[in-house]
Amino acid sequence: MDKIDKSDIFLSVVQSHKGILYKVANSYCKNVEDRKDLVQEIIIQLWKSFDDYDDHFRHSTWIYRISLNVAISFYRKENSRKNISNSLKDGIIDFPDNDGFEDKETDLGILQRMIAQLKDLDKALMLLYLEEKSHKEISQIIGISETNVATKINRIKNSFRQKFTQLKNQ
Repeated sequence: MDKIDKSDIFLSVVQSHKGILYKVANSYCKNVEDRKDLVQEIIIQLWKSFDDYDDHFRHSTWIYRISLNVAISFYRKENSRKNISNSLKDGIIDFPDNDGFEDKETDLGILQRMIAQLKDLDKALMLLYLEEKSHKEISQIIGISETNVATKINRIKNSFRQKFTQLKNQ
């Protein structure tokens, strides 16, 4: 494939699926600058693996798989870095008390906070589930069986249902 053709095709694919990049970045990063860094890292990894793209899969499946893998690695690396740098004393620098979610009292805000608290794999599952991906496609993206996908999603949904009920009854 000619270099110009390859880059044009790549840019077209990324442009038509950029929403995936933003959804993944928003799910894994609270800070705007971290989200920008993550999107940039995802694009770099997509470019590096573009020659290995298997056209038996849809572009969206390929992009989700790489995006989620990069996001999980990025998230772990950032958390490790933040744990090391947390030795700053409170009050040295005043940061706004904003966790990245606009309205905490809405059901959507509560759902976003609950998803943010999930383990990496569960967070990825819920992101794909909320994107209305089939269990088969989620299985291909995450790399676990369809049965495992269905089981994990049902457990998460049941857990969320219980938490919502508890919050509504308080």
